[in-house]
Amino acid sequence: MKYISTRGQSPALSFSEILLGGLAPDGGLYLPESYPQFSDADLNAMRGMHYRDLAFTLLSRLIDDISAADLRAIVDNTYRAEVYANARPGQNVEDITPVLKLEKDLYLLSLSNGPTLAFKDMAMQLLGNLFEYVLAKKGETTNILGATSGDTGSAAEYAMRGKQGVNVFMLSPHQKMSRFQTAQMFSLQDDNIFNIAVKGVFDDCQDIVKAVSNDHAFKAENKIGAVNSINWARVAAQVVYYFKGYFAVTSDNSQQVSFAVPSGNFGNVCAGHIARMMGLPIAKLVVATNENDVLDEFFRTGVYRPRGAANTYHTSSPSMDISKASNFERFVFDLVGRDGAKMRELWKQVDAGGAFDLNADGLFAKVADYGFVSGSSNHAHRMQTIKTTYDQYHVTIDTHTADGLKVALEHREDNIPMLVLETALPAKFEDAIVEALGERPERPASLDGLENLPQRFEVMEADIATIKQFIVAHTK
Repeated sequence: MKYISTRGQSPALSFSEILLGGLAPDGGLYLPESYPQFSDADLNAMRGMHYRDLAFTLLSRLIDDISAADLRAIVDNTYRAEVYANARPGQNVEDITPVLKLEKDLYLLSLSNGPTLAFKDMAMQLLGNLFEYVLAKKGETTNILGATSGDTGSAAEYAMRGKQGVNVFMLSPHQKMSRFQTAQMFSLQDDNIFNIAVKGVFDDCQDIVKAVSNDHAFKAENKIGAVNSINWARVAAQVVYYFKGYFAVTSDNSQQVSFAVPSGNFGNVCAGHIARMMGLPIAKLVVATNENDVLDEFFRTGVYRPRGAANTYHTSSPSMDISKASNFERFVFDLVGRDGAKMRELWKQVDAGGAFDLNADGLFAKVADYGFVSGSSNHAHRMQTIKTTYDQYHVTIDTHTADGLKVALEHREDNIPMLVLETALPAKFEDAIVEALGERPERPASLDGLENLPQRFEVMEADIATIKQFIVAHTK
């Protein structure tokens, strides 16, 4: 299995060769040269598998330069029940990603039972173990540079803390995450974890990461790696729970399922797209945005128009406060027939601060072939959805999952199960839950008093040179 860049100007590489790097040298994102295909017989064999067996079966088709025995050990070490022990009462922690039935053909897919209570743990725990394995094999070290709007940072830091050969430099928008999210990250005291609060919004952080990744000399000299969803291994790991969710709510492969996905950077729903391309019977992929509705605008109009930091709203579902969706490029690559020249043309417009319109050449008409639909939510919607869900089902959901559920209800079809991806537990967004329900959400006992722990972080301007200097100073 080789991996190619969406921009078409980088050599095809193996999984281990692309694992640490993030962006391809030409500025694109990596995807498999072709997607593995899973037949009806394959699906039957996978139905009923434990999460670890399912993950190994899927990932072994995407990773062929790590021995089967070693990959099996990495997967088994990653997806242990005790790592995902924050399940709701009555759920089986052995399921890893249990489903919660709200009513007929409407479910939550619980992805937030890991150590940081967010779906990012599902992939990041695997990534941490893969990084440590590959670095040990190569006798190398890496300096992870990442950007987070809330959940990626803590998931990455909890996955990488104490790992041999790994330092983590995580950029986050200063004072724009929830108190819980901030405390989860900044309270870590591990010597290999560095938190940088950037004066700006998430897109400023993401732009710095991309700029550093595109400085090939600096990247090579300082061994810069990536854990954001631009990293292919994270997307690959997320494909697994689409299969697991599908099998949980169907009895045979003639049935289709739709997934509603709260979306900011497009990584989570991109994994659903890839699962569909591999043969999973997905009817609809429902892209749910908040007030930062660039993706909803595209799927309604065919125009992709990132709005920049100055026009990105700070909302009560802050992990989706993103107006330039990195992983969107992976889907568009498939949409344009994997034409690297076309991709370079489109992203030249985006990188210059502009937009592109796929109506003129008929490409937007093909979007429906991939099952995508969309919708947006706002603060009033999510407060009402949280309250209604609690009143009707006695279930408390977080603000991002509320956005997903709100839009999911707009796209339900008779006799097709709809799974809403639960992207975080409500404890991470206590203030919003108190506003919606008048009471605090429960949190795992191990996280009581989190906000009162000492915090360690640096506040910096959104300046590439300053960030580079900090990295150099703390890795020599």
